[in-house]
Amino acid sequence: MSSSTETAVHKEESSPSATPAGLLEVRNLGVWFDTPRGLVRAVDGVDLRVDAGQTLGLVGESGSGKSVLSRAIMKILAPSARVQPGSEILLNGVDLATVSPKRNKHLWGVDLSMVFQDPMTSLTPVLTIGQQLTETLRFHLGLDRRAAKAEAIRLLTLVGIPESARRFDEHPHHLSGGMRQRVTIALAIACSPKLLIADEPTTALDVTVQQQILDLLHDLQETANMGMILITHDLGVVAGRTDSVAVMYAGKVVEKGPTRQLFSHMRHPYTRALMDAIPRLMHPSHTHLPSIPGRPPTIIDPPPGCSFAPRCPSAQARCHTESPNLEIVPDSPEHAAACFYPLGTKDVI
Repeated sequence: MSSSTETAVHKEESSPSATPAGLLEVRNLGVWFDTPRGLVRAVDGVDLRVDAGQTLGLVGESGSGKSVLSRAIMKILAPSARVQPGSEILLNGVDLATVSPKRNKHLWGVDLSMVFQDPMTSLTPVLTIGQQLTETLRFHLGLDRRAAKAEAIRLLTLVGIPESARRFDEHPHHLSGGMRQRVTIALAIACSPKLLIADEPTTALDVTVQQQILDLLHDLQETANMGMILITHDLGVVAGRTDSVAVMYAGKVVEKGPTRQLFSHMRHPYTRALMDAIPRLMHPSHTHLPSIPGRPPTIIDPPPGCSFAPRCPSAQARCHTESPNLEIVPDSPEHAAACFYPLGTKDVI
């Protein structure tokens, strides 16, 4: 091979276009809802990437668009939802937006799966735990009844349910909240999905059980080399459990980057406000818990400018008239923020 050819090959391999595709790539995703009060832009131009074996933390207050985004990936949106033209949801290069409903049933469980917030409503109350697990295993993996039962009991044991053979024949209402959540995790991982979405999986669980569930998800993700999206409103949850973080506000990603970089060099005032609102063990009892002033904005016919401007301590005149784009942070090509006056810059007042 000539030197000129080698140079051309080297340039092609090192160029951005030669970057391998991620397990999941969300590009310019928009999900809007028609309501009696007007058009709701629940997700508005979101770009995300998750690689195999990596965990993305998706963070934001209630109403920021996190759950709508996850349901768009799973294609389980409400009938009133409209995915906007130009939106792409690529899983291993396959655009899920163009997949037929029939094929989508075969993707669920095998290629992507989800752990929902409320395990009681996620499980069918009239079916036993064993019936729900074996149905999934037989449909996707083609196991016979005996093999499916043995695998279901193994899965229940794997997620830490004691006396799993007995629990196999029980109904969801016989189990505690923490155990029901473990069953939903067993269902989600039954067919070894490539991507697992955990939508606030510790909601309404006590602190000890929360820790156990998060540790379990982390161990399962590492063992199976799954990609995972961990959705939460708590930055403290994602601090030591994710490889990257995306912060959502009013349907948009306002900051994203590698977890360590984002925590050590936050650029968006909203990210800092979420961090400041986390309770600290070193604070004495009855210490006032900082909160974000104001209320999240309406996403029905929102006002011009940055959506966080009315609550932002650093907002200036420009913030109320122009909407900032998500731009790369200097000297950190994987870190981006949507702010005219990022934290740590001389322009912040």
